[in-house]
Amino acid sequence: MPVLLPKNAISAFPLSLGPRAKDHQPSALESSPPLEANAEAIHFLNNLQQEELQMLLFSETLAMVSDTGEPEGELTIEVQRGKYKDEFGIMSHCLLVHAFSQGFVDKMLCGISLLGYLSWDLHIMEQHTQEFIKEVKTEVTFFPWSSTVGFVSEAANLLLLRVMAWRQLVPSNARFLALDTEGKLCYSTYQALGTQTIQVGHQEVDVFIVEQTVHSEEGIPGSCRFYLLSDGHLAKRIQVGSPRCCMITKMPVLRDKDEIEPAPVFEKKPLVWEEDMELYSRFLGRKEELRVSHNSYLRQHPEAQALISDFLLFLLLRRPADVVTFAAEYFGPFAKRNPPTPALRSSSRPSPFRSLDPERPTD
Repeated sequence: MPVLLPKNAISAFPLSLGPRAKDHQPSALESSPPLEANAEAIHFLNNLQQEELQMLLFSETLAMVSDTGEPEGELTIEVQRGKYKDEFGIMSHCLLVHAFSQGFVDKMLCGISLLGYLSWDLHIMEQHTQEFIKEVKTEVTFFPWSSTVGFVSEAANLLLLRVMAWRQLVPSNARFLALDTEGKLCYSTYQALGTQTIQVGHQEVDVFIVEQTVHSEEGIPGSCRFYLLSDGHLAKRIQVGSPRCCMITKMPVLRDKDEIEPAPVFEKKPLVWEEDMELYSRFLGRKEELRVSHNSYLRQHPEAQALISDFLLFLLLRRPADVVTFAAEYFGPFAKRNPPTPALRSSSRPSPFRSLDPERPTD
């Protein structure tokens, strides 16, 4: 199953503002063996925990400034739960990543809007990107579905960085797949550059620095550094070689790791209903209700009491060893389906109990 990705929808560096690369030109490199993510990258993606990702669902806003400190725009990133409807109409839960940046480059207004649907293992389900600048270019590139194993889209990259900051860990020697500025499949690597203290407003905070490098097959590798707070918030982003950067102007409220407490186990206690005032009261009420109902029935049917009295009297007179069989023989003649007594007695005594076999219709 091929994956269709618009060339201008997924770039090597998330939401970078600047001149776009020229149109893709075919080359001999396209006939080379397909690129594949290595085992370390695939292992890292396969071991993402849903409980961990749920802690990284929040929105953040960064200011875009020039090298002289002049404001040039704004970058907003939001990750939340969402629902995705596939081509067969099946609805499933997913991660919804929405990012938007707008600013001026050379006094020209430009911006990027990103909307991505991701599975809980950060596999891309669908992504839409809209860019506006002086000139609009669109190109579509097809990739086989097998080549997307270990692929990190723009939307997945934003969430993957939060995971690395949350864990304070970057997978060593992991080689992911991504798209370069030409829309071609290439390798993407991450490297931890340690921690650093930076100034945010009037507060000094420690940040975890991660450098992402996109290794284009035809151009110079490009790098981008992300300065991340302990809970995954992006404090600063610098694209190596660009005079602009994104940074927060106000310290967010850091989120602590929730300790998942085990569900309380309540010991099962024996129910002594006689000591429970409510249950005992209901028992007495029901008992009195049944007593009145039984007495009323016997008054309306005096033959029932007479029948039982005769049986008890006959039982005490005979005193049989088998009371059950004696009762069956006594009440047998009262049964509607009881077979008539044969004119000639048989030596084999019939059973007083009703047969379980269904009766056969007589001709």
